[in-house]
Amino acid sequence: MNISPPAKKSFVARVWEWLLPTPQEAPTGAEAMSVDWLKAIPYAGIHLACLGVIWVGWSWPAVIMAVFFYALRVFALTGFYHRYFSHRSFKVGRITQFVMGWIGCTAIQKSPLWWAAHHRHHHAHSDDEHDLHSPKQSGFWYAHMGWFLTPKCGPTNYRLIPDFAKFPELRWLDRFELVPPVLLIGLLYLTGFVFDYQWPQLACTGGQMVIWFFISTVFTYQVTYLVNTATHMYGTRRYVTKDDSRNSLIIALLTFGEGWHNNHHYYPNSTRQGFFWWEIDISYYVLCFMQMFGLVWEVRPVPKRLLHPKPKAAAAEMLPAPAAQ
Repeated sequence: MNISPPAKKSFVARVWEWLLPTPQEAPTGAEAMSVDWLKAIPYAGIHLACLGVIWVGWSWPAVIMAVFFYALRVFALTGFYHRYFSHRSFKVGRITQFVMGWIGCTAIQKSPLWWAAHHRHHHAHSDDEHDLHSPKQSGFWYAHMGWFLTPKCGPTNYRLIPDFAKFPELRWLDRFELVPPVLLIGLLYLTGFVFDYQWPQLACTGGQMVIWFFISTVFTYQVTYLVNTATHMYGTRRYVTKDDSRNSLIIALLTFGEGWHNNHHYYPNSTRQGFFWWEIDISYYVLCFMQMFGLVWEVRPVPKRLLHPKPKAAAAEMLPAPAAQ
């Protein structure tokens, strides 16, 4: 019996397959949930790099840059990775979608597709035995910054995000998630070099800009991780939910509104997480400002009937997250 050899793929087809990742199955078993310490080396390296401030010192341009990128990336994570890519609580154009995904990647918390897939899984299993980052199930430190270093959490589950996985530019960003931060680090080094050459009195250098970028990155890491852990352990509960989600003003201020976590788990379809006027929600305010210029639209409010549910009916009022629909 003659068996025909497989048809050769064109050069363009092979390049296209390399550029766009294909879905991968996450490994299973007990070892899949153990921390891969080799994978943890670059993550630990970013934290250790912050000690370089001992040698490079500080300058106002470096500190201002660090604060700016902290604010920009926290907004990209909270406003877009979370409220848009994970919950689709408002709408944007395709260019804005990609630009904010690119900015989010500079936080070095992987791609918007990976982030949204894991977050949708979290809402479907919040604080139960399948939740990958529940302090109730796995303890504080594993839930805070251990779970994403495991083999199981490596692949992006495209089945949970078919609405965004259809965009080739987002799948490209999923494969080359390190391109945005590497390019930004190079640009910051060059900026510091120019400052050092043109305005030496400012005492700003390329190495200093890079070190303070890492300091900004570590702060961004830790405050966003607190939403997974601290707001499931400490704070107040206004609404009855199936998990241990809680509201925290301090975390809301640090994360631009994500601290109103009990509100969010009660009604995750709302763009606004600070349900009442006194609950500060900076990401929501910025999104409303962007809406004035047509950059985003259909920003979802909280239905008034859900703000003050009857105690016995509170659990029945809860709506499922988009991932469970």
